[in-house]
Amino acid sequence: MLFALLLPVAFAPSAYAAHAIAQYGEPKYPPGFSHFDYVNPDAPKGGTLVLANPDRLTSFDKFNPFTMRGNAAPGLGMLFESLTTGSLDEVASAYGLLADDIRVAPDGMSVTFHLNPRARFSNGDPVTADDVKFSLDTLKSPQAAPSMSAYFSDVARAVVVDPATVRFEFRNHNRELPFIAGGMPVFSHKWGLRADGTRIAFDQLAFEQPIGSGPYVIGQYSNGRTITYRKDPRYWGADLPVRVGTNNFERIMYKLYSDDVARLEAFKAGEYDVHVEYVARNWVRRVVGKKFDSGELIKREFPHHNGTGMQGFIMNLRKPVFQDVRVRQALGLALDFQWLNRQLFYSQYRRLDSFFANTDLQARGLPSPGELALLNPWRGQLDPAVFGPPPLQPDTDPPGSLRANLLKARALLAAAGWTYRDGALRNAQGEPFVFEVLDDTSAAAQWAPIMAQYLHALERLGIQANYRSVDFALYQKRLDAFDFDMTTIRFPDVQVPGAEQLDRFGSQAAGTPGSGNLVGLKSPAVDAVLKALVGAQTREQLLDATHALDRLLMHGYYVVPQWYSATHRIAFRNTLAWPAQLPRYYSANDWVISTWWFKPQH
Repeated sequence: MLFALLLPVAFAPSAYAAHAIAQYGEPKYPPGFSHFDYVNPDAPKGGTLVLANPDRLTSFDKFNPFTMRGNAAPGLGMLFESLTTGSLDEVASAYGLLADDIRVAPDGMSVTFHLNPRARFSNGDPVTADDVKFSLDTLKSPQAAPSMSAYFSDVARAVVVDPATVRFEFRNHNRELPFIAGGMPVFSHKWGLRADGTRIAFDQLAFEQPIGSGPYVIGQYSNGRTITYRKDPRYWGADLPVRVGTNNFERIMYKLYSDDVARLEAFKAGEYDVHVEYVARNWVRRVVGKKFDSGELIKREFPHHNGTGMQGFIMNLRKPVFQDVRVRQALGLALDFQWLNRQLFYSQYRRLDSFFANTDLQARGLPSPGELALLNPWRGQLDPAVFGPPPLQPDTDPPGSLRANLLKARALLAAAGWTYRDGALRNAQGEPFVFEVLDDTSAAAQWAPIMAQYLHALERLGIQANYRSVDFALYQKRLDAFDFDMTTIRFPDVQVPGAEQLDRFGSQAAGTPGSGNLVGLKSPAVDAVLKALVGAQTREQLLDATHALDRLLMHGYYVVPQWYSATHRIAFRNTLAWPAQLPRYYSANDWVISTWWFKPQH
């Protein structure tokens, strides 16, 4: 995401002004701190860092990351600052960036930011309260992606108090809203303004240079496949405590490759500097060679304390074939994780059993009294199993077996009205059980052996699942339009759940094209728990709501959970270095870009 860390904030009994806000107690870093602990304040500056696709994107056709149409270039987040930014060694904090002062109202219904008088856009203009208001109004407008409007829906308005002060007013009492407001990307009202004073519509902005206040600006780009960002020589914030020791590269270049195989071979050939590997088999078998033997290239695993998020085969409930929970549970029984982990993953992974695994946000055991208070009003509409322990994931280690799991799946399918006859699994109308698993071509090679196991198991049940890969642009377009049956998605981890859960699982988002609710989930019980989650006033209330949400999602079997690792696998040139102290909560690519540096050449 382009936003800074968006986390809840605890309110004092009266309004206060501060350099930072924290969820509980005090921020780790006091007023006047010099830098974050996980950076090197004396890191050398300079050099060109060359990177590859950070995700499945294989080409780009715009510089506007806030609209729905098209594919935005990678790295655009470096162009935009926000009013606040998070610390990577705290789960719930936000420190002033564009803002040098933060004041939360006593009733929690507004937050006021005072802008740093030094803050400047890349065109040299000062950042003003009018620009902040313009950014919010634009992101909430129909010209921005629908997910933007949904994300900021509880921010009622931005009010310009004076040229250097802006107040965000909220629709509801939600402890996360000051962080949502503070993490909003800010851009100049002149972005898209023509010389004659007319304006290009926001959703029509393509290769017009964004006007942000970040440390980098766009240098060169070519054919939608390469882009170079260069350090803005006028960048205003280099000596801010939240920026000391960061942004150490003079230039950052992205080269986009057509698929994962080409990308990895390009790295070993020396075409780019850092490779983050997400495939265990590649890490063991393919991230090797003469340059690793000589020490020119290094591979290392870096531990982290991130929550895992949820990665899995998600089912689109908008499709009739997936609407029965027994069908969804049966599809989960067909995945043989233990075999995959042994044969393909070199036993490097753990099975996901929660949307919040690896954290205290994961539901365990029986529901607590606080969870029951949220779930009991919906008892008549919920499976009684929700009030028991979370479901265990299927296991094929002895005495378990895939055959036994498929027998359970066959019974569930029969109970849902699907029986095997005339060479296929059919419903009462005689229609065969057929669906498509959609993926993009850049990932098809790595997923082929995984899909072979899964599709073969489904075939044994009489289910015809067709694996189809398409170009990423078409893939994204189909996801935005909810035009798919099943696909693999990773819901990113969060340390403190909040408004992003509404976008992923809220009923309103289910009908909003481009939203994160790809599952198509519309559940009054889930909506009620989400309301309690975003309105939680204490850590205990937040945990109860998150645990309840986890139970509802896991017992709904909307996703066939996959696997996770508790380390980042990074291969890199031996000319690169990183700070001695690792952050606790971080993504690999962003950490490299923001805090690594090139060793001085002697």
